[in-house]
Amino acid sequence: MTPEMSPRERVLTAMRRRQPDRVPKEWSFTPAVQEEFVRQTGETDPAVYFGFERRNVGFRGPEVLPDFAPWYRDGIPRNAVIGQYGNGQVPGDFYHFHRYIYPLEHAETVAELEEYPWPDLTPTYRHEHLEQQVAELHAQEWFVAGSVGHIWETAWQMPRMEKLMEKMVLDPPYAAYIFDRITENQVFAARRFAQSGCDMIHCGDDIGMQDRLMMSPAMWREWLKPRWRHVIKSAKDENPEILAWYHSDGDVRPVIEDLIEIGFDILNPVQPECMDPAALRRQYGDRLAFWGCIGTQTTMPFGTPDDVRAAVKWTIENVGHDGGLLIAPTHVLEPDVPWENITALHEAVQEYGGY
Repeated sequence: MTPEMSPRERVLTAMRRRQPDRVPKEWSFTPAVQEEFVRQTGETDPAVYFGFERRNVGFRGPEVLPDFAPWYRDGIPRNAVIGQYGNGQVPGDFYHFHRYIYPLEHAETVAELEEYPWPDLTPTYRHEHLEQQVAELHAQEWFVAGSVGHIWETAWQMPRMEKLMEKMVLDPPYAAYIFDRITENQVFAARRFAQSGCDMIHCGDDIGMQDRLMMSPAMWREWLKPRWRHVIKSAKDENPEILAWYHSDGDVRPVIEDLIEIGFDILNPVQPECMDPAALRRQYGDRLAFWGCIGTQTTMPFGTPDDVRAAVKWTIENVGHDGGLLIAPTHVLEPDVPWENITALHEAVQEYGGY
């Protein structure tokens, strides 16, 4: 039996594709499930209650948001939440889901984009705390990650997805301007997280649908691969040991080799409804670790507790048999996931997760 490791040692060992003492784990809740967690346990922090190994640090938000109202031709709804890029969300009509509103929906030229109030991550107040926060968390032996965020997703949430895709084909300078302004910020964030001592940077874009990419692999390689390469290089130039984590829902098999090539170490969430995690482990397990693998489209909401236990056991045996796995549901747990299945998930990781 492997000697007991600290939380940080456990995740670092697993994500560097070596065998830890136990399979590390984590999951997160939607608001309704968080409320159920509090009712069931009397606790408020799932990370503490279930013993998750990761803690996060991040940039502070801007002290004042610019006035984005002029960019919304129809005005900003009163119930909208506006992010630092000016992209907005309004409540949907189902659970916690929301709808987007788009500040660049009516902007058509690069000249207009040049006038847009793009966010700036470089002011000292936004990141000067990172070194101290990381040091404090490391002193408590947590694995520490910083979220760089998205390129593709942030980009399309500004002019609207179909408009950005159209511009990528018919007006490349327009699309490139948006991508480059976002990439500039992500490069700075990645560098600062590496400088501050983070163990991992979170990156990613939802580019996968259920059975294919949202765009051709060639288009992804033209528009997003070189920009993500720049982001990862900026972090690893500062700290070659920092881990780079890539998230995309859906089927991303056409570009997995590309992700490895540009420096990503970890693939998340590895939806078993879209890709075979065991096949990915056989093909890429010598170069890539896996974070996720427990289906939130199938097993967690619709399976029995025994189904959940069986999925955990199978995943550990077939994907994480000698390391290289952090086991997790493939998305935040939705209100249709029974509490008994969450309990079964935890119990199964405890039962089957030791090496």
